[in-house]
Order: sequence, then structure tokens, then C-alpha cells
Amino acid sequence: GAAESLNLAELPLTTEEGASVSMLAMNSWYSTVDLSDATLLNEIANRAGVKINWNLIDPTVYSDSVSPMLASGQDLPDIIEMPDLDLNMDYLSSGMFEPLDEHFDIMPNYVKFLEENPIIKGSLTAVDGHIYYVPQTVVTNNYQPVLMYNVRWLEKAGIEAPTTLDTFVEMLRYYKENDMNGNGDADDEIPMSIQSAFLPYMFGPAFGLDLVSGFYADDEGKVHYAAYETEAYKAYLTFLNGLYNEGLLEVEFTSLNRDQIVERCANETTGVTFDFSWQMSTLYSQNSPGYDGETGIFVGVAPLSGDHEGFYVGRNPVSNVFGINAKSQNLEAAIKYLDYAMSEEAQDLYVWGEEGLTYEVDAEGNRHFLPRTTEDPTWFQGLGINAPNMPSQQSVPATDVLLAAWHVQNDREFEEPYIRAPFPTVYSTTDEANTLSMYMVDLQTYVDERAVGFISGTYSIEDEFDSYIAALQGLQVEELLKVKQAQYDRFAAAQ
Repeated sequence: GAAESLNLAELPLTTEEGASVSMLAMNSWYSTVDLSDATLLNEIANRAGVKINWNLIDPTVYSDSVSPMLASGQDLPDIIEMPDLDLNMDYLSSGMFEPLDEHFDIMPNYVKFLEENPIIKGSLTAVDGHIYYVPQTVVTNNYQPVLMYNVRWLEKAGIEAPTTLDTFVEMLRYYKENDMNGNGDADDEIPMSIQSAFLPYMFGPAFGLDLVSGFYADDEGKVHYAAYETEAYKAYLTFLNGLYNEGLLEVEFTSLNRDQIVERCANETTGVTFDFSWQMSTLYSQNSPGYDGETGIFVGVAPLSGDHEGFYVGRNPVSNVFGINAKSQNLEAAIKYLDYAMSEEAQDLYVWGEEGLTYEVDAEGNRHFLPRTTEDPTWFQGLGINAPNMPSQQSVPATDVLLAAWHVQNDREFEEPYIRAPFPTVYSTTDEANTLSMYMVDLQTYVDERAVGFISGTYSIEDEFDSYIAALQGLQVEELLKVKQAQYDRFAAAQ
């Protein structure tokens, strides 16, 4: 029970009292904050019975600074925050890092975490079957990119939020022809305002395509490349080209940016956007005239369906990884420290801080951050909240308290149930890494360039789509599919 776990936590985890562990990691993203003496991080180390000797580096130059140190392999600390996810196993194949699964008998917290998160376990399992890294993770099924409608325009038009492509297009046509903002000018309305990067998120799923990941596995576990699915991808491009030709997708769609969309919200000249859900209350509703904080003006809705049931693409949970130097003289202390860092108790400290210092608990037992946390972000970050130098796990409840109540409710109702996991991050063998590095960039560049051309009519879908498919074959899409299939099969087996 809780009492037992608290007692366990009070015991020093290391064999010798006050063992010292050296750690190389990122400093705060706030340039005025130094995390080498952060209250909460010190508390975590104390509870683990360890002293941390930090070597912290500015995150903006982290990769450039750390990669050469790893390449030389000399004088490395006990614990290292990696400069990337090491998906090509450049570091792992050199034997620099300790296989953590060989120490799972002294890593109860990490073992529990992996059991509760099979997708993460699959992603962290290297080609040789070992697990070498401890992750930092992000929220995956909440506050992801989502379709948002201007509810005032919906009400004025007297329609329900469209959930199919057909009713969606009807709505856009209505917006284009009517004076939705009531300023006496029926021509200043821009029905839909969307950054081109979000078009695949918004419309791909209605055609059964995960264009966000590019590669995706179907229910049978067969891997596809979305922009190579002859029928479905052609239908997707044809649909967008139709919107473009009708003026429902603007001519300059490739250059539209977030600031311009916010300006349209402020002027009440647009009815639809698509963006990270986070922006729903904090940016788009916030900048709409008369927003009171109680009811949203730009609100999230269910994804659009076409021949296929709509969905939203989530993101991969692992954002960063930490490894233990295989030559460490303090192996056991380093292992036990990282294990304690993965405990629910340590995670609670990272995300919330301490009661009375950073948050209070109301009569219903709900936590709320204290005013100083938002008024003084430097102080708040300086405590080590969500610190980038620890294997911290982002928390949905701690995100919820930062947002308007209507927004939180909206996220649970219109986003969470529709999220589908993206193609997983998986380690590559040397051969796979070579194939990917040889062909992937050229393929992606060609696909992106052609997509814009097909949508805007520079290329004819009718006349040039077949040669586009042939060009993908010339760019070795079949070889890449073989690699991704092998990787997906390993990932599935590792869970």
C-alpha cells in the first residue's frame, strides 16, 4: 500500500551512503535558469541516496557539444542524456552503454513502467533485444493537432459541426458566399485557414491514410507508405485540388502561417483552422473578439470521415533518452538513481513540485498550481519542474490545470477518443540505416513537392499521377517499405 511505498522511498537506494554519480545533461531552456542546484532535483537525488555532480549544457547547442564527446568515448560521466534517440544505434553498437535489462532485478520502478507502457518498451528494445536507455516522454493522446471550428459561425449558419467531407465542403461554400462576420461585406470571409503542414493531418485519415507518419501498419500488421497508396492517395489529392479550384483552399496556402491565422481570428474573417489543440484556448479563442474564458470560440471537433472513419494522429511518446556509461565506476548507484527517477513518486515531484511550495489541494482533493508558478516562470523552472535534464514523463493532469475548463472537457470528448498511434520509432540495423539514409530524404522531398503541385494544379492528377507512382518506385520506395516492415515486425515482437 501507500504506507509501504513511502517507507521504501525513505531508504537510501545505494549500497554506500551518499554515493556520488556524474551526469551529463541539458540545462534549462530558460537562459537565465541554472538547474545544477534545482530544489526538486536535489530532493529526488536525496531520496535516492545519491549526490549528482552535474555537467549541464545549453540545450540549443547540446547535440553539437555532446556528439564529439561520445565519438571520442573518453572521460565520459556515469549517466549521459543522449543528443538524439540513437535510432541508427551508432552509440549502442560501439558498446558504450550498459544493457539495463541485465539489472532489472534492482530496477523495480523501471520494470513497472515498461510493463505499463508496452509501446515504449517496444520502441526502446534494441535490435539485439536489450534495453539500454531510460526515456523522457511526452503526452501522446491529448492536446495533439485537432480540427477547430468557429462556433459563432456555425450558430449563425444554423448547422451542426460537420463530421463528413461532404457536409464540410457544403459548410465552406456557405461561408464563402455569406457575410458571416456581419460587417456588410460578403467577400472578406476566408472559410478555412490552415497551415499547409496540417493538411495531411486534417484530410488524410478520411481516405484511410496516415500521411503524418508516412509509413503506417494496417490491422494485419502490413506496412504501407501513404503517398504510394495509388487509389487512396489519388483520391486525397483530387479532393484537395477540388477545394483549391473552388477557392475554399486559398491560392497562397503553402505560405500561410500561424500569425496570419490569429489575425483572421481577431478580425473574425475565418471559420475553420487546424492546429495543436494547445492553441485552441490560448491563441485562437483568446484572440477572438469577446472571448470570456468560459466558453470557447474556436473549439475542437471530431475528425472528418470520408470512405474511412476519421481519426487524429497522436505522437510517439519517447522524446529523449538517458544511458549509463558501461565503464562507470559507480554502476549500481547510477542504475538505482535512474530507477528512482522513473518512480511515480519522483515523477510527481517533477511535474507538480511540492505541496505548499508550488501547488495546493482543494476541498475535492484536486491540485492547483499556486499563483507564483505562473507569475514567476523563472523561479518555477528553476525548481526543476519538467526539467529537461531528467527522464521526466509529461502529465495530462498537470497540463489540464493550465488550460480553461471548457478546453480540457473538449480535449477528452473530441480528441482523446479519436487518437491513433503514429508509426513507432524503432532502432535500425546498420543495413537498414544505410538504406534509409540513402533514399529517404530524396523520396520525401519529391513527395512533398509533387503534393503541392497536384493540389494547386501545376501537375495534372489525371495525366501525371501514374508517372508520379513510377518515380516513387525509381526512388526505391519498395526497398524502404521492406526496411519499415522488418522494423515494425521487431517492434511488434518486442512488446
